[in-house]
Amino acid sequence: MVSTWWSVEVDCADHRAQARFWASVLGWKVMVESDEEMAIAKDETSWPGMVFSNVPEAKTVKNRLHIDLRPDDQAAEVARLEGMGATRAEIGQGEVPWVVMADPEGNEFCVLTARQQA
Repeated sequence: MVSTWWSVEVDCADHRAQARFWASVLGWKVMVESDEEMAIAKDETSWPGMVFSNVPEAKTVKNRLHIDLRPDDQAAEVARLEGMGATRAEIGQGEVPWVVMADPEGNEFCVLTARQQA
């Protein structure tokens, strides 16, 4: 027997704002909304998704798990994300081809370069 991946859980100070930010980033929809949590997914049939829940404590250290985004145009996507409230993040990555960013609550994620076609 094996487990089935269901979702990525994200602890937040403001679960509604975080869910809406990531739904906009990914072009996903809100599937569940309550006072305790919000869940987003590509569509009604594409679970797993992301679930955002309020927690009392603030983020204090670098994420141990993060999301990688791979847009067709890295520079345009970085600009779009900055316009949505994301910021560039320095986590000691040095000279790399990806851009490390943080969502509005400081969770790091990476914007990669476009994948080369084979």
